[in-house]
Amino acid sequence: MGSVERYDVVVVGAGPAGSLTARYAAAGGARTLLIEKRQEIGSPVRCGEGIARHFLDECDIRFDTKWVAQEVSGAKVVSPNGSFFKIDERYAGNEVGLVLERDAFDKALAKDAAKAGADIWVKATAVGLLREDGMVKGVRVKRLDEEFNIAAGAVVGADGFESQVGRWAGIKTLLKAGDITGTLQYRLTNIDPDPDFPRYCEFYLGNEVAPAGYVWVFPKDESTANVGIGVSLTRLRNKMDIKVYLDRWIAKDPRFKRAQFLDMVTGGVSTSPPLPETTGNGIALVGDAARMIDPITGGGIGNGCRAGRILGEVLARCTETGDFSKAALQTYEKGWRAVLEEQLWRNWMAKNKLCTLTDETFDKIIDTLQHANLAKLSVHRILLAIKERHPELVKEFEDLI
Repeated sequence: MGSVERYDVVVVGAGPAGSLTARYAAAGGARTLLIEKRQEIGSPVRCGEGIARHFLDECDIRFDTKWVAQEVSGAKVVSPNGSFFKIDERYAGNEVGLVLERDAFDKALAKDAAKAGADIWVKATAVGLLREDGMVKGVRVKRLDEEFNIAAGAVVGADGFESQVGRWAGIKTLLKAGDITGTLQYRLTNIDPDPDFPRYCEFYLGNEVAPAGYVWVFPKDESTANVGIGVSLTRLRNKMDIKVYLDRWIAKDPRFKRAQFLDMVTGGVSTSPPLPETTGNGIALVGDAARMIDPITGGGIGNGCRAGRILGEVLARCTETGDFSKAALQTYEKGWRAVLEEQLWRNWMAKNKLCTLTDETFDKIIDTLQHANLAKLSVHRILLAIKERHPELVKEFEDLI
């Protein structure tokens, strides 16, 4: 069967990165199609749902209480011995500030794309790429029971961390086990409040708690929270280990004595360095598919939104010139790297060092930060603060300072 449709841009995957790409491509005049394999955009949710407010301004996303579950005051980071430090949400990094209702947020971003002129299809799965003379020229799509070709100037892989589009395009997306974090998250309700819950996003560190990872508590309302764990795949002997860690941690926290389960999701996130290439002739990857997830926090919503905007604007310009070659897409490659790459690399290197630390070292670090009065949280500032009080701890980290 020949092509039934022709678009300038086809975006595969309607998460935040895909919807932002579609929105800005369409707003710039590109005839744009956004396809989503699931029957509902934003569901099921596979994420802690935290995002910093500054991303909304940068991507021109209008704040709407409909998709905000909880506004938090900041982050609380707890060491293995129970000591902690708190930091104001404006300086706490990219996953703190708003705890979202991800399904509603994702739908809102898709609505913005539709308003800008993009077509949206759900229950439509990309099954392969169309190629001609070394260029990607479109995508083969299965929609309900029908399969057909869609011609396109460019295809965008916004299809998450397992990105098939990237693989089909021959972009090297393989991950090492040490760069994949297994995750498990419960939504718990009937949680007893304490002075900090539900006002803070909480992070718990330590090898007993979550080897080479952390436990998080992200409040959704005064008695409900996403309570999850991430553990490096290299530290898990079998899949059930991760549940054992999380259940054991929950059992020790008195706030969860009467807590009840509303849902449970499992998954994986990449905690890797960014891809060496995210573009080809007629193809680009964005968001989790391009490994834009922060390797320390495992958070990717904000980074995906920022890169999506950059990519959408570049694709709109490519539509004007009719040139979707790899050379033309370098503006996107350079643009997202200028904004994200250094931090992704730095945080990946820091993550690899953090994986080697003992609980005693974590206790010393948190103790230092408690007294350091940090205005803003970044790997660099943290290391400088530690260097002042415990110079012996930062020897291994010298290359990051």
